[in-house]
Amino acid sequence: MVDLLIGIFLATLITALFTARLYRLLMWYSLNSLSLGLLALTIGRAQHDGAMIISGLITLLLKAGAIPWILKRLSQRFGLVRQITPNIRIQYAIMLVPAILVFTFYLAEPISHMVEGNANYVAISISSLFLALLLMMEHNNIAPKIVGFLSMENALFLLGTTATGGMPMLVELGIFFDLLMAIVVINLLMRREEMENSGEAGA
Repeated sequence: MVDLLIGIFLATLITALFTARLYRLLMWYSLNSLSLGLLALTIGRAQHDGAMIISGLITLLLKAGAIPWILKRLSQRFGLVRQITPNIRIQYAIMLVPAILVFTFYLAEPISHMVEGNANYVAISISSLFLALLLMMEHNNIAPKIVGFLSMENALFLLGTTATGGMPMLVELGIFFDLLMAIVVINLLMRREEMENSGEAGA
């Protein structure tokens, strides 16, 4: 079950890289967070870790449900462009994705004996971090950059879960608080982009 959920996590992130519509990108992020939340619940139940179960439930409610809904409402409110064609050509992205995966598996090999969990899970977590960074870099629009940032947070959550067997509850709650603060910043950034688009249209 863990292997399946981690595979879905990686697959949704890769698919998001090739998505050219904003709402579909939000859908893939929601599925990515859904798989992460279910993974946390699965590991928490297996290890009888109440903190991990709570983190999984918060992930499902906040990341898989609330944040995509808020981003969709904000995009409608500020009239953001829904067509988000990546700057990186698809043929280059197709070559970059497997290169990142291979590189991170080699990168994780020397530290495989230092982690508590499966070294392959750690490699996937690190590759997800780089893929989320690529998602941020390949778009000029603010909304995909925000989704890329949130996906990086998901990758860090996955890394902490797979490498250490679960992060302390205090750290996880701190991350969720940072996400709530990020929503405020997102609101301001989207308002700024709306004003810039209105200024360009007026000119």
